[in-house]
Amino acid sequence: MSTSSKILLVKLSSLGDVLHNLPIMWDLRARLPDAQIDWVVEEGYVHLLEPLLSRDGFRGIDRIIPFGLRRWKKNLLRLATWREFFAFRKTLQSTTYDVLIETQGLLKSAIVCSLAKKSSGAVIAGLANATEFSGYEPLARFFYNQSVQVPMQCHAVDRSRWVMCSALDWSLIERGDAPQFYPAEFIASISKSSVAGLRSPYVLCFHSTAREAKRWSNNNWIALGKDLSAKGYQVVFPWGNAAEKAVSQLLASQIPNAFVPPAFSIEEGFSVISGAALTVGVDTGLTHLAAVLNKPTVEIYCDSPRWKTEGYWSDRICNVGNIQNPPSIQEVLDASLKLLQQA
Repeated sequence: MSTSSKILLVKLSSLGDVLHNLPIMWDLRARLPDAQIDWVVEEGYVHLLEPLLSRDGFRGIDRIIPFGLRRWKKNLLRLATWREFFAFRKTLQSTTYDVLIETQGLLKSAIVCSLAKKSSGAVIAGLANATEFSGYEPLARFFYNQSVQVPMQCHAVDRSRWVMCSALDWSLIERGDAPQFYPAEFIASISKSSVAGLRSPYVLCFHSTAREAKRWSNNNWIALGKDLSAKGYQVVFPWGNAAEKAVSQLLASQIPNAFVPPAFSIEEGFSVISGAALTVGVDTGLTHLAAVLNKPTVEIYCDSPRWKTEGYWSDRICNVGNIQNPPSIQEVLDASLKLLQQA
C-alpha cells in the first residue's frame, strides 16, 4: 500500500457510532502519513469530525463529505433534494479511491461505497457478519470485494479496527494500544460553556436514550441527584426533544437546585461536557462523547451489553451495570464520588 494512497471512510451515523470510528483515522495516519483520508458522514454529525480536519501543522481528515440522507428521505419528491444528491455524488466522485472502509454494515453505507470512484484493484472492505446487539444488513456484503469476519462480541472501536486492518493487510491492533479520539490540543482549547444557568461545579445527567429499555429509572436519578446536590453540585438534566424535556423537568423539580438547560447542539455539547465536574449517563451518544473527551464519566448500562461500547481506555471512566442488569443507586453514587475525588 502506497503511503500516498487515497482512502475513503464511510461511517454515516449515529453520534456514538461515529465517535467510536474515530480511532481508525489515527491508526491510518500513523502508518500512512501522506495518504489522503476522506470521510462520508451524515450532515448532522459533521461537527464531530471538524476537530480532526487537516490544517497547518496537523494532518488528520483531509475532506469531510456531508451526506443528507435523513433529510432527503423526507423530501424525495422535491427537485432540490435530487439536486443535492447529485451534487453529493459529484463531490464523492471527484477523487479516485484506492481503499474504501465501511464499518457500519448497512445497505445505505454500502451504496455510498458503490457510488464512489475507484482505482483499478481498489479494496472495498466491510463487515461479513453482524455482531450481537448491532444492526446489520447482509445485502451490504454484495458491495464489498473484501468481507471481514469479526467476533460476535466485539467492541465498536475494535470492530472498526478489524475491518481497517483487513483492508490494508495489517496485523490486528490489540486493545492494549489505546485508541485516540481527539487531539489533546483541541480538548485543551475547548471554551467554557456559554449556556445560561450553568453553575460550577455541575454534574451532567444524560437520562434520555432512543430505546426506553436502556433508561435508568426516574426514581434512581432523583435519589442520585439528591445525594450529589447535598454535596454542593448543581445537577443538570439536558434533553433533546419535548418528551425528554418533560422528564428532565420532572426530575429537576424533585432535586434541590437542579437545572434543566435550554436545548444545545452537538457543537455546544463539547463545551457543556468539558466544563462539567462529572458526566453520568446511560448508553447514549452524548455520554460516549464525554468518555472520548476523557472527561470524568460514569456510563450506565441497563439493557445493552457493556462490552459493546464501554469506555475501556481511561481510569476517568467508570462503567456500571450490564444488559438486563441495571446498576443500583449505590453503585452509580460510588462510581461518581470516586471520579469526583480524583479531580
